[in-house]
Amino acid sequence: MTTQTETAAPTADMILARYASDVADLAEEQPATTLAELANQLRTAAENLEGTDINGGDELETAAQYLTDGNAATDDNTRTVLLGKAAEYLTDVYGMANDYRDAS
Repeated sequence: MTTQTETAAPTADMILARYASDVADLAEEQPATTLAELANQLRTAAENLEGTDINGGDELETAAQYLTDGNAATDDNTRTVLLGKAAEYLTDVYGMANDYRDAS
């Protein structure tokens, strides 16, 4: 018998807890406390990465758009899908933030 491991769909709180600190470092700001703030910081972080050799700015822009759309969604299923997509694009944030801190 094969069992599947289910992972919890990301919530706003989970995304903020997991990514806000590293994104704040990339944006050179204080950690976001809302999805809207995090989306804005992701856009700033993408701009900051443009002047470096660190890849990932496009992924941050895409994640920001999914967060913005997910935050505005009125349907719970749509919100869950969009936040999940955003989380997929944020998987490399930790490494980007480490590289950015090392380059500073």
